[in-house]
Amino acid sequence: MSDWLITNAEIVNEGRRTAGDVSIRDGRIHAIGPSLTARPGDRVLDARGRWLLPGMIDDQVHFREPGLTHKADIASESRACLAGGITSYMEMPNTRPPATDRVALEAKYARAAEVSRVNYAFYLGATNDNIEEIRRLDPRAAPGIKVFMGASTGNMLVDDPKTLDLIFRDTPVPIITHCEDTPTILANEAKAREIWGDDIPPDQHPLIRSREACVKSTRLAISLARTHGTRLHVLHISTADECLLFEPGPVAGKRITAETCVHFLHFSDADYARLGNLIKCNPAIKTAFDRDGITRALAEGRIDVLATDHAPHTASEKAEPYVRAPSGLPLVQYALQCAIERVLDGKLTLERVVEAVSHAPATLFNVRERGFLREGYHADLVLVDPEKPHLVTKADVLSKCGWSPFEGYTFRSSIAATFVNGHLAWHEGELDDETRGVRLEFAR
Repeated sequence: MSDWLITNAEIVNEGRRTAGDVSIRDGRIHAIGPSLTARPGDRVLDARGRWLLPGMIDDQVHFREPGLTHKADIASESRACLAGGITSYMEMPNTRPPATDRVALEAKYARAAEVSRVNYAFYLGATNDNIEEIRRLDPRAAPGIKVFMGASTGNMLVDDPKTLDLIFRDTPVPIITHCEDTPTILANEAKAREIWGDDIPPDQHPLIRSREACVKSTRLAISLARTHGTRLHVLHISTADECLLFEPGPVAGKRITAETCVHFLHFSDADYARLGNLIKCNPAIKTAFDRDGITRALAEGRIDVLATDHAPHTASEKAEPYVRAPSGLPLVQYALQCAIERVLDGKLTLERVVEAVSHAPATLFNVRERGFLREGYHADLVLVDPEKPHLVTKADVLSKCGWSPFEGYTFRSSIAATFVNGHLAWHEGELDDETRGVRLEFAR
């Protein structure tokens, strides 16, 4: 491992922008300040005024391993993370087999230790019948318990009210929820089939997986959390209505927090005509009104975390008719650039984006010594060039599925470099495939 001196950077961290240098030694941030001096043997990277940020911590990804590796795997998707400035991820349990017990959970950690290019953690999944596994979970073994309070695969839909109550009462770690009301969705789908049969147009997706379904389920999760004093984090907020259910302000000290995803800041229902099933995801991308409301809520701190819900499917699967096409988008490679588009539009500050993608997930999940540019912390860093546009092409896509919903779009910024544990893993379009991440630690 090389030691580094990054010079002439615009450092964006903890609500401030400062001009300065960062020294990296033995994989950690050794010093931050003006006019630092390189030691013999240090490698020097001149940032030339580009933005130096803490690496993004993505608290919601689906990397499909084990069991669905024709779509993606830990190696391929973590490589895409490097190109996108994501230095740590938290992966979901709905694989095959699902990670709903400690054996399956630890098997995923073992595989990531072999192949993951960035740092990693894995959620334990809740079911209607694994409450004892949840009760016995070591709080340091997983970032949280994932509860699908909406349609899911296999037995991971938790729809038994008594089980939900026990999970919220007895969990030793934060509860992470997917909130959509299944009976509402099924009723909406039945109405759509009365009109179109099996030929439902993709633009009906936000009406089937409706705002009412989202709001009803989110209200239920918040009510359960308040009853039991549970640490609750509601994922992928997709409606302006839900935003009003959360309090504005810093994430520290909150018991109930919310996250949204970059595609909800970028797309709207107008994009179904062009992209169809390529932007079919759960919960659904909704209206421009919702997009604007979510962006405002993120600016206000009602929404605390910005993530991806990266969920790759093959192009052939997405080309199926709506009723058979799976939901999910590959997003990690371009997530940070997508967020920065809202900065360049004047709708978010860069400082707020850094808070939402790095500081807040580190604070919320008690991630040890990551998520901030602080002396002594692990050197997970991303260097962003706000003056170098980046046209997305299919040839550039690193996700195993081989496509991106952003193809043909020109981002106004680019990811110049990504450091993982002090190792320069991505630099000016070149990836170091020898990079390996480590297991995230939780200070609990």
